[in-house]
Amino acid sequence: MSYEMSLWQVALSALLMLVSVGLSWWLRLGLGRDILISGVRMVVQLLLVGLILNWVFNLRQPLFVVAIGLVMTLLAAQAAAARPKRKYASIWINAFIAIFGSSYLLTGLTLVGLLQVKPWYDPRYAIPILGMVLGNALTGVALTLDRVTGDLSARQGEIETLLSLGATRWEAAHDSLRVALRTGLMPTINSMAVMGIVSLPGMMTGQILAGESPQNAVRYQIIIMFVIGAGSSLANLTAALLTYRALFDERDRLRLERLHGDNKDN
Repeated sequence: MSYEMSLWQVALSALLMLVSVGLSWWLRLGLGRDILISGVRMVVQLLLVGLILNWVFNLRQPLFVVAIGLVMTLLAAQAAAARPKRKYASIWINAFIAIFGSSYLLTGLTLVGLLQVKPWYDPRYAIPILGMVLGNALTGVALTLDRVTGDLSARQGEIETLLSLGATRWEAAHDSLRVALRTGLMPTINSMAVMGIVSLPGMMTGQILAGESPQNAVRYQIIIMFVIGAGSSLANLTAALLTYRALFDERDRLRLERLHGDNKDN
């Protein structure tokens, strides 16, 4: 059994943003405007999503489910590509390939193989699971892209020295790729390490509040976390390798002039 939330309760909860705004003003962080804008955007986006999902849940057509998933993926790729300080021409399409490939593959395996949802496109399962995998892949890819471009820039002299001594581009860039992948996976690893002891994940909590037994809610959460971990790993690896290919040419030369951004190292 779940309790129905009224609009005035939602509006009352919005007052909690004043805590963050007050701290920003007191400590002169300059984040008050950003906090308010982000809060308003969140409310508008979630209300629109609620209306759209209510319509899709009733429609139960695979075409619409796939279309919504594609829109979610496009927005995730855009957000991931926008966060790195240093960018290159194909960063958006590379982020899209990494996020789309990993998220759809893992979501499909979950729906068809693990949960055995029938039909596989049931929006009550497909969209929330895809959304969770996308959200974590987005964070991982953004961190990976930022770290790999930054590390290649910082190690430019070392990498070019290795290349001049006969190292392949893979040998010269390997350390940067390894560090970037570790950085991209850290949020997921940290989340898994404290889950159930420090934090109760949203999916499990939501199921329990909706009346599901804690044991079954826990099983769902365990499956989802393993799926998220695999999806993030695959997305981060794909993003790192595509960036590696974009910043090295076929003659094993590091091409940092392809990077642009206010913080690009010279």
